[in-house]
Amino acid sequence: MANETQKVGAIHFPFPFTPYSIQEDFMAELYRVLEAGKIGIFESPTGTGKSLSLICGALSWLRDFEQKKREEEARLLETGTGPLHDEKDESLCLSSSCEGAAGTPRPAGEPAWVTQFVQKKEERDLVDRLKAEQARRKQREERLQQLQHRVQLKYAAKRLRQEEEERENLLRLSREMLETGPEAERLEQLESGEEELVLAEYESDEEKKVASRVDEDEDDLEEEHITKIYYCSRTHSQLAQFVHEVKKSPFGKDVRLVSLGSRQNLCVNEDVKSLGSVQLINDRCVDMQRSRHEKKKGAEEEKPKRRRQEKQAACPFYNHEQMGLLRDEALAEVKDMEQLLALGKEARACPYYGSRLAIPAAQLVVLPYQMLLHAATRQAAGIRLQDQVVIIDEAHNLIDTITGMHSVEVSGSQLCQAHSQLLQYVERYGKRLKAKNLMYLKQILYLLEKFVAVLGGNIKQNPNTQSLSQTGTELKTINDFLFQSQIDNINLFKRYCEKSMISRKLFGFTERYGAVFSSREQPKLAGFQQFLQSLQPRTTEALAAPADESQASTLRPASPLMHIQGFLAALTTANQDGRVILSRQGSLSQSTLKFLLLNPAVHFAQVVKECRAVVIAGGTMQPVSDFRQQLLACAGVEAERVVEFSCGHVIPPDNILPLVICSGISNQPLEFTFQKRELPQMMDEVGRILCNLCGVVPGGVVCFFPSYEYLRQVHAHWEKGGLLGRLAARKKIFQEPKSAHQVEQVLLAYSRCIQACGQERGQVTGALLLSVVGGKMSEGINFSDNLGRCVVMVGMPFPNIRSAELQEKMAYLDQTLPRAPGQAPPGKALVENLCMKAVNQSIGRAIRHQKDFASVVLLDQRYARPPVLAKLPAWIRARVEVKATFGPAIAAVQKFHREKSASS
Repeated sequence: MANETQKVGAIHFPFPFTPYSIQEDFMAELYRVLEAGKIGIFESPTGTGKSLSLICGALSWLRDFEQKKREEEARLLETGTGPLHDEKDESLCLSSSCEGAAGTPRPAGEPAWVTQFVQKKEERDLVDRLKAEQARRKQREERLQQLQHRVQLKYAAKRLRQEEEERENLLRLSREMLETGPEAERLEQLESGEEELVLAEYESDEEKKVASRVDEDEDDLEEEHITKIYYCSRTHSQLAQFVHEVKKSPFGKDVRLVSLGSRQNLCVNEDVKSLGSVQLINDRCVDMQRSRHEKKKGAEEEKPKRRRQEKQAACPFYNHEQMGLLRDEALAEVKDMEQLLALGKEARACPYYGSRLAIPAAQLVVLPYQMLLHAATRQAAGIRLQDQVVIIDEAHNLIDTITGMHSVEVSGSQLCQAHSQLLQYVERYGKRLKAKNLMYLKQILYLLEKFVAVLGGNIKQNPNTQSLSQTGTELKTINDFLFQSQIDNINLFKRYCEKSMISRKLFGFTERYGAVFSSREQPKLAGFQQFLQSLQPRTTEALAAPADESQASTLRPASPLMHIQGFLAALTTANQDGRVILSRQGSLSQSTLKFLLLNPAVHFAQVVKECRAVVIAGGTMQPVSDFRQQLLACAGVEAERVVEFSCGHVIPPDNILPLVICSGISNQPLEFTFQKRELPQMMDEVGRILCNLCGVVPGGVVCFFPSYEYLRQVHAHWEKGGLLGRLAARKKIFQEPKSAHQVEQVLLAYSRCIQACGQERGQVTGALLLSVVGGKMSEGINFSDNLGRCVVMVGMPFPNIRSAELQEKMAYLDQTLPRAPGQAPPGKALVENLCMKAVNQSIGRAIRHQKDFASVVLLDQRYARPPVLAKLPAWIRARVEVKATFGPAIAAVQKFHREKSASS
C-alpha cells in the first residue's frame, strides 16, 4: 500500500495508509510531548495501531528536530556567531559535543572587555565544534550510503576474516613451539585447564571497567551520541514485532536502527553460549576481554609468570575491524535481532559488542526493559540517556518489573552450598592465593555463616535435615538486618565479588573438582560431592526432562554465590527504600532471605532526570494513579510535567457489550469475597450462569477465575454436581495448564475446536476456556473474532492481603504518599489498583481489530461501584451496563450476539 502523508495542524506525519482519527490524535499529542520535554502516559487499546502511531509520531518529531538543528548549525557557521544568551531553544544548537560551551555565566563586576573577549572565544569554540560535528556526520553518512550500495565492503570483510584466521594460526603455532621448547619453564603442576580457576591478584582500588568500555586504541570507533529515541518493551518477540512495523513504515528505508540484546541472545561464540546461565555467559565474556587486555598490556614482558593467563584465550569474534563493519551493516538497513545474529556469524564479529558500537550514530535503539531500567546494565551497554527520548511500551506492569528486577531471594540451601564450595576452594588453592584474596574469602565465609545464623541455622550441618526452632516470617529494615548479621561494610564485599569474579571461578571449580583432584584427595571430595547432590536432589531429573522453556533455558544453574552476589548488591540500597524478609520454614534449606524493593522510583528517577522526554505507553494503562504517585511523584517529577492521553477504540461503539451482573439466576447476590466464594451456592451460581451464556454466545467463551486453586475447587464441585456435563453439552471445555510449554498446545486445540464447530453447526457451538487472572492466558494472548466472543470475569482478583510483602508495601505508601481528600489511603488504593490492572489485562484479550465484536461479563456486584467503574478503560467504561438481576442481562447478551452474527 502506498505511503501517505497526513497533516495534523502544521505537522506532517508520513503513514503507510490513511490513519484512523485516533491515530492522528495520538501522533499529534506524542509530538507535543516530545517537543515540550514532558512525561507522557499514553493508552491506546490493542487493535488501534499503537506501534505505528508511536513510530510515525516519534520519528516525525526526530525528523523535524534534526532539520531545525541543521538549519541552526548552517546559520551559525555562515555568520560565525551564535545566540549565546538569548536563544529560546538551546537544544537545537547544542548537541552533546557542545554542552556547556556557550552561555557560561560570568562573575559580577567583571570588565566589559573581558566579558566580550570570553564571549567571542566561546562563539569561536562553538563554531569549531559544529564544524567538527558536521564533518563527522558527513563522513558517517557517506560510509553508510556506500554500504547501502554494497560497494566492496563485503569483500573487504571477507579479506579481513581470512587475514585474521591466518594470523591466529601463526600465533597458535608460535605458542606451541615456545611451550614445547627446551627452554620452556614449568610452573607448579596443576591439572589441565585448572589454572584459570585461580584468582588473580586483587587490587581494591583499581578502576578497570572492562565490561563497560573498549580499549584506548579503539577510540576511533567512539562517536558522539546524536539525539535518538530509545524504544523498549518486555519481550524479544515484542521487540521483533516492533522492528517489523518500522520496516513497513515510511521511515523503514531511511532510519538508522539498532537492536540491542543480552549476551545470552547475541553471543555467537558456541563455547561461551553453551554455558547456559546468563551470569556465567556474562562472566566468561568479560573474563575473555580481561584476558585480551592483560595480554596486550604484558606483550612487551614475555615472562613465564604470564603463562597462566594465556591459557584463557581471547574471544575470536571480538575483532575491531569486523565489529566496525558489522556496526555499519546494522545501521545501513533495519535489522531485527535474528538478522543481526546471522550477520555476526557470517562476518565472524560479535553482535553484542558490534551493536553497542552502533548506538552513538543510531536514530532508533530497540532494547528490552532490563537493559534500560537497570543502571549497571545500562552503563555496561554504553547507553547514554542525557537529553534523549525514551519510549517504554507494554508498560502496564512497569512498576512490578522495576520492583522484581531489583528484588532478590536466596535460600538457606544456597547459602550452605556457597559456603561449602568456597571452603573447599580455599583448601585447594589457598597456598597459591595472595594474602589479600585469602583475607576477603575468609570474610565472605564469615558473612555466609552469619546469614545462615540469622535464619536460625548452623552452617556446619546439612540444611535439608536441619530443623529450625522458630518458624514464620519476619521483616527488617536493611540497617537492622545488617546489624543483626554483624556485617559492617556490605559495599566492600559487593565490589570484591564483582572485580575478582570469584563466583565464576567457584563455578568452574565445582564443575571440575571430580576430575581435578588426585586419588589421594578423592575420599575427602566424595563427601563434598554427595553433599552438593543432597542440596539439589532433583537436578538430574530436571536436566533430563525440563518442564518448560524457563527450565530449559537454565539447564546449567549458576554458582549459588552468583545469586548471593545479587543479594549483596541489593543490600546497598538506601535503608528506607527496601526491606529484608526472613522467611523461616520447617527446614533451613527451605528458609529464605529476600530483599524487597519498596520504592521503584529510586531506579526510575535517573531515567526521567536525564532524558529530554519519557513516554510510558500501553494498551491498558488504567488506573494511572499508580504511575503518577509511586513512580513519577516519588521520582521527583512535578505534576505539570506529566501528560495523560487515552484514545478510544477503532471499533464502532455498539461492537462491545460490557455488563456488570449483580445477582445470579436464583437471585443470589454475586459477591465473590474470600469468605463467600467457596460456598456451594456461589460455585453453583457461576456454573448456571456460564451454562446460560454458552447457550447464547457463539464460538469461544473465555472465563477468568481469581486463582488456580479456586478454579480447581470450582471445577471439582461442578464435576461432582453434574454442572460440568451440562456445560460440556454446549461448549467443549478447556482448562489453562500450569506448564508454560503446554499453553500453545491447549490454545491450538481450543482454536481448532471452535473452527470445527462453526463448520459443523451441531449442538456443541464452540469451546469454553477456563483461565486464571494473572496466568498465562491473561496477557499477550490474542482471542480475536470467534476465539473470544465473550469474556467472563468471576469475582474481583484482589491480591493476598495477608502477604507480608504486600502489607509492608501498603504501610510504606501510607507513610510516604499524601492522602488525597475523599480518597482511600494509598495502601488500600494500591490493592484496588492491582486488582483492576489484572481485570483490565484479562478483558483486553478480546476485541483485537476494527471489525471485531464481543461481550464482557463482570460477575460481582462490587464492579458497579463508581470508584471501581472509574478504573476500567475509557472505551469500555463508556458502554458499561449494570444489571441488577440476571434476566435482563442474559436477554441483552442474546440480542447483542444475534444481531452481530447476522450482520457479520
